[in-house]
Amino acid sequence: MARPSPRGSAPTERPLRILVADDHSAVRRGVCSILMARNDLEVCGEAENGKEAIEKTQELEPDLIILDIAMPVLDGIGAAREIRKFMPHVAILVLSMHRGKRAIQEAKLVGAQGFVSKSQLAATLLNAVDAILKKQTFFEEEI
Repeated sequence: MARPSPRGSAPTERPLRILVADDHSAVRRGVCSILMARNDLEVCGEAENGKEAIEKTQELEPDLIILDIAMPVLDGIGAAREIRKFMPHVAILVLSMHRGKRAIQEAKLVGAQGFVSKSQLAATLLNAVDAILKKQTFFEEEI
C-alpha cells in the first residue's frame, strides 16, 4: 500500500501502522497475532487503557487504532473522543465483548470507522481492517 513519504516526495511502500489498545493482554496478543499474519500490517504499539492509548497515539502517530470499549482509567469511547481532537482523520476500529446496537451506535458517534465484537474477532478482524484500508466502514450489524 502506498503511503505518502514524510517530505512530500514519491509515495513509499510501507505497512499500515496499527496501535492496539485493550486491557486484557491475552486479547492484545490475539489481535496482534492476527494482524502480524499479514506483511502489509504492522503493530506499532500497544496500550492497556484509554489514557495510554491517547499518549501512544500522540507518540507513534498510527494509521489505525484498535480500541476496546471497556478499559480502565479511560474507556475506548472516551479515548476516541480525545484522539479525534488532535488526530481527526485517524482510522478507529472499536472492539467490544458486547454486540448490541448501543455499543455500535457509541462507536459511530465518536467517528469510528468500524466495530468488531470480540466473539467474532478471528473471523472478522482482517475484513474490518481491509474495509477501513479502502476508506469504507465495517459495522457488524450492516454485514
